[in-house]
Amino acid sequence: MNKVKLIDICDDLSDGLHAAPVFNPQGEYLFVNAINLENGYIIDTGDGKRADYSEYVKYRIDLNDRTILYSIDGTIGKIARYRGEKVILGKGACYIKLKETVNADYIYYLLQSSIFQAYLKSMTTGSTIHHISLETMRNFSFALPDRVIQDCIAKVLLVIDQKIDLNTRICTELESMARTLYDYWFVQFDFPDENGKPYRSSGGEMMWCQELGREVPKGWKLGTIGDLGEVVSGATPSTTEDSYYTDSGIAWITPNDLSNNGQNMFIAHGERDITEAGLQSCSSVLMPEGSVLMSSRAPIGYLAIAANDACTNQGFKSIICNKGFLSLYVYYTLKRNVDGIARQGVGTTFKEVSREALTRYPVLLPPQCIAERFEYLLQPVGKARLKCEQEASELVHLRDWLLPMLMNGQAKVVL
Repeated sequence: MNKVKLIDICDDLSDGLHAAPVFNPQGEYLFVNAINLENGYIIDTGDGKRADYSEYVKYRIDLNDRTILYSIDGTIGKIARYRGEKVILGKGACYIKLKETVNADYIYYLLQSSIFQAYLKSMTTGSTIHHISLETMRNFSFALPDRVIQDCIAKVLLVIDQKIDLNTRICTELESMARTLYDYWFVQFDFPDENGKPYRSSGGEMMWCQELGREVPKGWKLGTIGDLGEVVSGATPSTTEDSYYTDSGIAWITPNDLSNNGQNMFIAHGERDITEAGLQSCSSVLMPEGSVLMSSRAPIGYLAIAANDACTNQGFKSIICNKGFLSLYVYYTLKRNVDGIARQGVGTTFKEVSREALTRYPVLLPPQCIAERFEYLLQPVGKARLKCEQEASELVHLRDWLLPMLMNGQAKVVL
């Protein structure tokens, strides 16, 4: 192995614009900072920070398919590959244009490894890193294996990531199908009538709902989320009592666990489980599989369905589906109303939706037989999504276990 610095294998390593371009929310060029790097991709957060071609020409940086973007300001350590997107780079994201002599995928994984994280930690004197200098990036020194080894290691990790991406795309398509069906039935009111035809489009009888200010199908009524199931709160066992926590016990979910899951519908366990003694020590409720969890403290509105019996911390209000409406219907009803629910949050330090506010939040209730038909049709979609999410989770754990071992030589690729 040769000892090299990161700058030695780069054609260029620098950062982006230290000011801001003239923004135009309709512009075709995305202004990219740390917040726009997520799970290997450049994402648009929808904040309107876009610019026109004239601004791009002023601040253009020639990137190529061997370019890695790495966040060096604010949230450190977010990473993405450049894939030809129309972007203007800000100073929060440095770009690393790699020479042809190295495998770009290998360096992409190296920058996510414990080797690089340990280097960054050694270069700071504070408890939290808020900024990495370009010199720190350029001077990162590491042992670079032969190109054949680079190629093999990168291939192993890339195959895993490609399968994770495929599962994510499948879940996205399944989510789109489910939301379309929900909107078609419960927003447009074109659920199948007794003849199998779209209810409203086929002349189904409607009536005026004064509270909603709109027509709704005859027989439907205005109710509350409390009519969908029992609303319960979570709690946290004492964090100073080690006997309350375990690596394998009762699933205990926090909002951070849902945010880490991204767009996953189901959740089985969080970062920590608790013991039976931990559950008994606090007011958290053990909820059955199929309960719908919703984060009720800012950020409000992360949702998941419990894939097994679970409890949560106090950052949740959850629905135990014990009043005739089942998990998928309750999940999508909450998702449809999440913006309105979030507006019920109150507080000065952080916004929180109370159990009482969520319980009495108004929703339109269809006859349970229609909700049951929706659940029946969507069950195969839910099962397919659960399978994809579980497989992706296992692959993430496999990749994260292999990555440091391959990089530090504990595991070797057989040629």
